[in-house]
Amino acid sequence: MDAIVNADIRNHPVVSREEWTTERLELLRREKEFSRLRDDLAAARRSLPWVRIDKDYLFDGPDGKQALRELFDGRSQLIIYHFMFGPGWEQGCPSCSFVADHIDGATIHLADRDVTLLAVSRAPLAELEPFRARMGWRFKWLSSNGSDFNYDFGVSFPKADVERGMAPYNYGSWIAPIEDLQGASVFYKDDAGEVFHTYSTYGRGIELLVGAYNYLDLAPKGRNEDGLSYPMAWVRHHDRYDPQPNKLMSCCL
Repeated sequence: MDAIVNADIRNHPVVSREEWTTERLELLRREKEFSRLRDDLAAARRSLPWVRIDKDYLFDGPDGKQALRELFDGRSQLIIYHFMFGPGWEQGCPSCSFVADHIDGATIHLADRDVTLLAVSRAPLAELEPFRARMGWRFKWLSSNGSDFNYDFGVSFPKADVERGMAPYNYGSWIAPIEDLQGASVFYKDDAGEVFHTYSTYGRGIELLVGAYNYLDLAPKGRNEDGLSYPMAWVRHHDRYDPQPNKLMSCCL
């Protein structure tokens, strides 16, 4: 990726340990401020009012047909990753697959915190399963095919609306260019079995789920995405990376 490295990294300042520590302490002050702001934002997210789910959504998964209220798996909180995989696609979106690579390691920890995490896509289950096997993922992945779920939660759009440029995504901040995009939605089920929608996020909000980006943000070159056709253009399915790690490749959905 050397071809797209920002020029200033080649002539980066080199200083004494004492000078470095002085600047590092100033950065630490800013990092602590950011942590407090992040905590405040997370609290505000949890304080949002809820919306009762009155529609009966049905999903097709490894356990057969299941309603939304059954997906909690005995827990009170449910996080659904809206994985971009439309009917007829041969494989899932590389960027969504990048996110999905982080799911298996998190599920057991989340379960201990009363949270179930799974993925939902609009493609039929028979089209999802071969790709899941290829990727080696173990998390639960269901199909919402035939229901309004993806459309109601802002990640799928009627083809006619896409073609007319009238498919709003991320609360209308962007017009969807294709029929399926990514997102994450959160739900709560109370003791009476009623289900509530508590939160959804799209676009860069999904970065919260991508641990690899946090590692890259620690590295000298950062995400190294300047000059790409779009920020995640470098991302591949994990079995499709070039064996030469420094060779720049483009990405197609």
